Amino acid sequence: MEEVQIISNCLVGATSNESISPAKDMSKIEMTPWDLQFLLLDTIQKGLLFHKPKEENHNTPKSSLIDHLKESLSRTLHFFPPLAGRFSTIENMDDETVSFFINCNNGGVEFTHASAPKLTVSAILDSTRVPLIVHHLFPLNNIRNIECVTEPLFGVQITELVDGFFIGCTMSHSLGDGDCFWHFFNSWSEISRGCQIISKIPVFERHFPEEMKIPIHLPLKLDDEKLLEIPPLMERIFHLSKESICKLKDKANSEMDVKSISSLQAFLAHLWRSVTRCRKLDDEKEVVIIIIIGARTRLNPPLPEGYFGNAVHIKKVKITAGELLKNGLGWAAMQMNKMVVSQNSEEVMKFYKEWVENPLVFCKGSVLVGNTRLGISSSPRYNIYGTDFGWGKPVAVRSGMANKSDGVITLFPGVEEGSVDIEVCILPETLQALENDQEFMEAITKN
Repeated sequence: MEEVQIISNCLVGATSNESISPAKDMSKIEMTPWDLQFLLLDTIQKGLLFHKPKEENHNTPKSSLIDHLKESLSRTLHFFPPLAGRFSTIENMDDETVSFFINCNNGGVEFTHASAPKLTVSAILDSTRVPLIVHHLFPLNNIRNIECVTEPLFGVQITELVDGFFIGCTMSHSLGDGDCFWHFFNSWSEISRGCQIISKIPVFERHFPEEMKIPIHLPLKLDDEKLLEIPPLMERIFHLSKESICKLKDKANSEMDVKSISSLQAFLAHLWRSVTRCRKLDDEKEVVIIIIIGARTRLNPPLPEGYFGNAVHIKKVKITAGELLKNGLGWAAMQMNKMVVSQNSEEVMKFYKEWVENPLVFCKGSVLVGNTRLGISSSPRYNIYGTDFGWGKPVAVRSGMANKSDGVITLFPGVEEGSVDIEVCILPETLQALENDQEFMEAITKN
């Protein structure tokens, strides 16, 4: 495996231009159930692959590109004070509990400049399987969200390749969700291109019902998870064209004589059925697909544009392997559709309030691990390929090692509008079976 060499490492804080501050005098942010549920999980790790910029396409010399990114990062952090902060805790002695909050102390994000002198853009872009070296293109590996009391809440690693750059970012999932992650990434690219003000100002005021007491009290001892033994896994990105997705959607709706099944539900049903078939499970075995439900637009009234914090909860669809494979694509998609549709404002707030009464802090073992599960993360709706730092759009997106286990599925938009890239992390024998599965591969577009 090609070596990744660390050239420099430092902390970058926010600038202090008070005239454009979006959150003057902000020092402390309380955390919601949506934030706290992820404390024992890993961070969010996503990164972008770029061809090496041509000097005529960038307003700074190559030699100062790293300094330019560092300086633009600092100016972007000014609009996002929590990212440069840390978590803080308060022990509540009266009931032997602990409370967490975000301390916007400008402690800084981790900024790493690295080099992979033998790694090319094509080695990442054209590989059938995701190369293991990709995991080393991210900062703050093996950090859980709860550790961000002392570790940075956000980290950046700029890795120089033979003919390109990889910008890998790591963010505590208890600070924000995927919407927040890409909100910041997109904003940083705007500042890098020369904008003085970002196009979408973040809103840091957290959502709490009027009657809810804050801060929320959690059990004093949270960090009691046993170390998990993760088996050897492989990752591959499967590409679905817009046309292929439309065919799956039309087939699913036609089978159920409805029009309500979405593209997302249709291709996830196709994936779920295919992986279950390739896992060769007994018919009576229960299989589960785990979906993250966004709450922003489901609340009444909806959360404000730019809400910066988690606004998601996790739901499961459970059926037997025999039912899933016997009943067809449309039936499988409809099981997800029914669950998603049921998550209205009342259901979202029911989950929220019940969580406070009986906090459930997820750990990796309880959420994702197991050869009967698929866990769906990220979204094909994020603005990934508009993240232009001033020398051109990215050519690919990849994820890091965080939260990886057998059956973790990461969704990204494809480069072509309307297409989707599905990153599958799975046991090697299951992946090989999937690649040889004619029904599954008929929907996949060859790279």
